[in-house]
Amino acid sequence: MHFKHPEILYFLFLLIVPILVHLFQFRRFKKEYFTNVRFLSALSVQTRKSSKIKKWLLLSCRLLLLTCIVVAFAQPFFEAKDKENATNEMYIILDNSFSMQAKGKKGELLKRAVQELLEDTPENTTFSLLTNSEIFWDTDIKSIRSSLQNLKYSASPFQLDPIMAKIKAHKSAFKKDIIIITDAVGLTEKQLKNRDKNDVPYFIIPKAEQKNNTSIDSVYINEISDDFYDISVELSHYGTDFKAVPIAVYNQNKLVAKTAVNFETKKKSINFTIPKQPFHGYVTITDNGLTYDNTLYFTISKIKKTSIISIGEPEKSNFLSRIYTENEFNFVNATIRSLDYNNIEKQDVIILNELDDIPQALQTTLRSFVEKGGSLVVIPSDKDTAANLNQFLGNFGAIQFKFFENVEKLITKINFNHPLFKAVFENRITNFQYPKTNGSFTISNTNPAALYNDDQSTFLTALPNALSTVYVFSAPINTANSNFQQSPLIVPTFYKMAMNNQPKGINAFTIGDSNPFLVDVALSKDAVLSVTNSTESFIPVQRIINDKVKLTFNDYPEEAGNYGIYNQKELLENISFNYDRRESDLSAVYENVLSEYKVIDSVANVFDTLQTNRLDNQIWKWFVIFALLFLVTEMAIIRFMK
Repeated sequence: MHFKHPEILYFLFLLIVPILVHLFQFRRFKKEYFTNVRFLSALSVQTRKSSKIKKWLLLSCRLLLLTCIVVAFAQPFFEAKDKENATNEMYIILDNSFSMQAKGKKGELLKRAVQELLEDTPENTTFSLLTNSEIFWDTDIKSIRSSLQNLKYSASPFQLDPIMAKIKAHKSAFKKDIIIITDAVGLTEKQLKNRDKNDVPYFIIPKAEQKNNTSIDSVYINEISDDFYDISVELSHYGTDFKAVPIAVYNQNKLVAKTAVNFETKKKSINFTIPKQPFHGYVTITDNGLTYDNTLYFTISKIKKTSIISIGEPEKSNFLSRIYTENEFNFVNATIRSLDYNNIEKQDVIILNELDDIPQALQTTLRSFVEKGGSLVVIPSDKDTAANLNQFLGNFGAIQFKFFENVEKLITKINFNHPLFKAVFENRITNFQYPKTNGSFTISNTNPAALYNDDQSTFLTALPNALSTVYVFSAPINTANSNFQQSPLIVPTFYKMAMNNQPKGINAFTIGDSNPFLVDVALSKDAVLSVTNSTESFIPVQRIINDKVKLTFNDYPEEAGNYGIYNQKELLENISFNYDRRESDLSAVYENVLSEYKVIDSVANVFDTLQTNRLDNQIWKWFVIFALLFLVTEMAIIRFMK
């Protein structure tokens, strides 16, 4: 036991006062003899005995009373077990991602967590609150009550490490108590590493009662006919309840198609046929799980012809004119001698078709063309040198041409996971009529190939850039060196390389991704594009590139939906945004990574634990109570004891 004011204990010497008073009053009785006082004599002896007991009891009560008063003023206490962390600052991390929409025993997990904070956080406690989307430094529960009650779900999945980094960057001379309220969906050990070893984390893991959930993952154009689009909708089901789910497609809020999806497996793809016209709508389902992933917005813009120029000898480009037909493409062929350099910037795709030499001026122009979003296809000539090709292709990525070898090779393997061939083939073909090359370059490249030779060497690869892609063949494909032009692979390969400037033909972005978007518009330097719908408007990061504008959206917009890109009041392009689907799997709760951390049931228990372990046990009140008891005892002895 310790005392805050031990010097007051010197007043215990005052206990000698009641002792002296008691001894002063403890006088001897003088005997007086009377006749016929036999009865009175016995009574006198009995009275003297009871008087002695009464005075000893009064002395004891007074001594104990004074002792309790003195000790109470000295303020005795027992030291706290965790006294070293008594000065810790408090930080509360609240997960407001969409997985917290799940319902527990007392309602939605996020709303219940907010209610517990409002009810159980002491009003005099200062803390900092961090969510996925908002930060409140050095506040109290009264100040943020309204903000907590109006807290919205965040489009960003819960990632603990960037929030811990913000706390770490908030410089302080004190240690930190960190209360983390999350359902632990997607939580990994890596996210827990970015914290100071002196900080003390406490986890509160609210649990969902309903783990079944169905989400719409993506939409893409599967096939294009003269009058219709065949679109595929990819869905995922999590849990064990495989009931049929209704699904519907809307264009401008008008119902286009509707059906029901039966899940035999956890992944399901369903096709819809819609008119071949501009589309600005969404596909939606109804289930008993999370609601944020039940709608996926997408836009199909008006079809524009893709402009392509092939640079090379005309006789080597005849096969391209049969692929790039007039109804979908503006295709021309030009030789080096007749090439108009000013026309390059107006193209979407440029094909270098077996040039024996690439002039330096053309190299410079093509580098600028690719940087601004144009796609480039390089078909090498057997007369060009590896050194020249490496000098040119070094502008676009890590690739090395080594030497040309006159060895026959079969093209036997298709990389179906490569972006070039994704969703091209209905079935994974492993046995087809293999095309061949009589001679080819050996290529060293870190990127995966789209097509492989039979010796696992690269036949076709891609160098992806921020806005475009450079496709590189390892061999000439003229009829003298290869029969690739007669292969069934020729059409999907060159068609996809031309159309890959606008992936899948659908304008649908995930909120939080940094993928850029190009808008065909010539703006002045002071003009600014905005992205708007009926409820939200923002100005994205933008960069003018000749007659195009590169837009980067980052964490905007805040809400998923269909939007329009405007130049003042002029609508330039429709675009759609969706929430990230990483929070859809409610069964992905990784509580096992918290085995080394303190997991507490509720907010109230956290504060009770901190108060019990951190605060000294003040016991002076007990001595005041004892003093009062001894005072009452003394008064009772005086009044009732004879």
